Amino acid sequence: MPRNPAVETEELSRLLREVAANLWWAWHEEGWSLFQTLDPAEWRATNHNPIATLARASRARMDALAQDPIFVKRTYDALAARQAYMEERAWFQRGAAARLRGLRIAYFCSEYALHESMQQYSGGLGVLAGDHLKSASDLGIPLCGVGLLYRHGYYVQQMARDGRTMVLYPTYDFSQWPIEDLGVSFACPVGERRVKVRVWRMSVGRVPLYLLDTDLKANAPEDRELTEGLYKGEPLLRLRQQVLLGVGGILALHAVGERPTVIHLNEGHAAFAALQRVADLVRAGSPATDAIDAVRRTTVFTTHTPVPAGHDRYDPESVSAQLRAVARTARISPEDLVAMGRELPANEREPFCMTVLALRLSGRANGVSQLHGEVSRQMWTAMYGGDASRVPIASITNGVHPGTWIDPEAERFWRAEIGLRLDKQAPTMPAWSRATRTDHGRFWLMRHRFRSRLIHFIRDRLALQAKRRGEGQGAVAAAYSALDDGALTICFARRFATYKRAPLIFHDPERLARILCSAKRPVQLVFAGKAHPRDDAGQAYAQRIHRFARDPRFGGRVAFIEEYDMHVGRMLTSGCDVWLNTPLRPYEASGTSGMKPPMHGGVNVSILDGWWPEACDHGTNGWAIGSAHQHHDQDAQDDADAHALYHLLEREVVPAFYQHDADGLPRRWIEIALASAATVPPVFSSHRMVAQYARQMYVPAYRDRSA
Repeated sequence: MPRNPAVETEELSRLLREVAANLWWAWHEEGWSLFQTLDPAEWRATNHNPIATLARASRARMDALAQDPIFVKRTYDALAARQAYMEERAWFQRGAAARLRGLRIAYFCSEYALHESMQQYSGGLGVLAGDHLKSASDLGIPLCGVGLLYRHGYYVQQMARDGRTMVLYPTYDFSQWPIEDLGVSFACPVGERRVKVRVWRMSVGRVPLYLLDTDLKANAPEDRELTEGLYKGEPLLRLRQQVLLGVGGILALHAVGERPTVIHLNEGHAAFAALQRVADLVRAGSPATDAIDAVRRTTVFTTHTPVPAGHDRYDPESVSAQLRAVARTARISPEDLVAMGRELPANEREPFCMTVLALRLSGRANGVSQLHGEVSRQMWTAMYGGDASRVPIASITNGVHPGTWIDPEAERFWRAEIGLRLDKQAPTMPAWSRATRTDHGRFWLMRHRFRSRLIHFIRDRLALQAKRRGEGQGAVAAAYSALDDGALTICFARRFATYKRAPLIFHDPERLARILCSAKRPVQLVFAGKAHPRDDAGQAYAQRIHRFARDPRFGGRVAFIEEYDMHVGRMLTSGCDVWLNTPLRPYEASGTSGMKPPMHGGVNVSILDGWWPEACDHGTNGWAIGSAHQHHDQDAQDDADAHALYHLLEREVVPAFYQHDADGLPRRWIEIALASAATVPPVFSSHRMVAQYARQMYVPAYRDRSA
C-alpha cells in the first residue's frame, strides 16, 4: 500500500472493480462492506450488487472517497486479505493433497445460490450448491463447478391484493455481474442440432464456476431458450436443458482446458455428463463396457429427492432422439440407452428416469441426511433385487457455509465470548462447544438487537409492498408499526412445496389466535417463500398465508414477506427466536435453513424430518413436533402434527421465552438457545460436509480411477 493512501478516482474505481471480480467478497465483510459504504442507498437498490453499485456511484462521491485515506486503506486491505486467502495453504493442501496431485473434481448442478444479486437459484438445491463451492474454496478442495447461466434466473415474486402470486421475469445484465466471458464457444449436440454454447467463468474464491449460455444470435429461438430461465419449461425443454448441462458441461470443460478426474453429479439433472464421458472414452478407443466401468468408478452422485414423483422421468423416445449423437459415439444402442434409465430394464412401459441413469453410472451415491439415506435405499430397491441392504446409497448430511450465513455482529460476539475463529478454515469448529459458557446478559442483548433489526426490516418490506399495491397511506402507516420487537418471533421461510405444509400452524385458527394474541405473552409469525409458477397447489398455499396475514383474528401478528431470497433468508434466520419447520415426514430430504438460526441464538421447532433427527435433543437444544410415527392418512397426520405444535407452544416454548428471573432474563430459554449454538453449528457446517465428501467420495473415486 502506498505511504499516502489517497489515489486518483480512476485508480480507486479500478481497485474496487478488482475487489468485485471474485466472489470472495460475498462472504468476507471487508469485501462487501466497501460497496455498502460507497453508496448505502444504491447498495440496497441493487440488492447488494458491488459492480452495479460502483457503476451508479456519482463522480462527486468517488472523488471524495479517493481522497479519504481510511476508505482507500480499507480497499487495499481487502485486496491484501483476498490475496492472502488465495495463497494460503488450506486444509486440503496441508493433508492429502501431497499424495493426490492429479485430483480434480467437476461438480455439476442445475442451480447455484451464490449471492442475492445473482438469482440463479430456486431453493435449497441451489443454496446447497453455492455453499459447497464456497467451502471447497475455503478448504482448498481442487474443485470446479459447472452449471447453466440463466438470462431470466428463476422469477421475482410479488403478491396481488388478493394474495395471488404475480410472476415477474427480469432480464439480467451480465456486465454488472462478477463473471467473465472466456471467449470460448463450442457446439453441443442436442437432438438433431448442434447448439452453439458460450462459456462464462465466475470465480468463487479459489473455485472456478463455468456457466453455459446458449442465448446467442447464431442459435435458433428454441435453442436460445435453453438458458432463458430456471425450471420454466415443458418436459421436452427441461430434457433438452439437461442434455446441455450434462453433455454440454463435459464439452465445456474440454473447451476451457479442465481435465477433471472425478465427476460429482449433484442431483439427477446432470446425469448425461456421465454418458458423455463414456462417449469420450469410446472415441479414444475403449470398448463401451470398459468405458462404462471407468466412468462408474470415478463418478459420485448425490440424490436430494425423497419423493418418487420428484425424480425427472421422460418418454423413452424423446430421450433417444435428444441423445442420438452421444449414444452413437458411445456405441450404445437406443434400446440399451433407454434401459439404462429404467429401474427394470426390460419393462418397456417404464419411462426413462434421470436418477436411475445416475445411479447406474456412479460408483458412489449418497442421500443428504441419515433419514434420507434410509428412504432412498427403500425407494430404489427394485433396481437391486428388492433388497434395500443392497442399494448402494450412503448418506452425507448437508451443512451451511458459516461465512455466508453468520451475521458479522454474531461472529464478533462469538469471537469475544468463546474464541470462535471462522477465518481459521477447517472441517471442525470446536469453539462452538463452549457456547454454553456465554454470559447470559450479553447474549440476551445480542438477541434483542437481532430481533429488533428484523422487525424494522419487516416493517420496511411491508410498507413497500403496501405502496406497490396502492393500498393507501393508512396501510403504509400500519406497516411501519407492525409487530413488536419484544415479542416471541417465529419464522417460517422456504420453498412453498406442498409437502412443507406452510399453512399447518393455521390448522385451528381459533387456538392459534389465543396463542398469538395473549396480552402478557404475545407471539408473532413471519412467513416468506415461493412456489414454482406452475405449482398451483403451492401457489394456493402462498395465497392462504397472505390472507391469514390480513385476518383480524390474529391481531396483526402475522406477516408475509414477498420475494424470498438469500438476503431475506439471512435477515430471518438471524432475527428469529424460533425457526419453524413442518414438513410431512419423510419428504424433507435434509433442509438447511434451520441450521442457520443457532449461529445467532435462535432455536428450532421442527418435525423430526431431514437433518433434525440427527441434531434434536428435545427440550435441551430445541423441540421436536410430535414423534417419528407416521399416519397413513395425511389428514390425520396434519391434525396430529398441528395439535402437537400447539401443545409445544402453549406448554413449553412460550413459557420458556417469557419466564424471566429477577435480572429480567429468561434463563431456561437462554440455556436452550446456547445449547443449540453449541451443538448445531459445529456439525451442520458445509466445511464438515465437503470434507466428508473429500474423504468418503472424491479421494476413493480418484484412487479407483485406474483399478
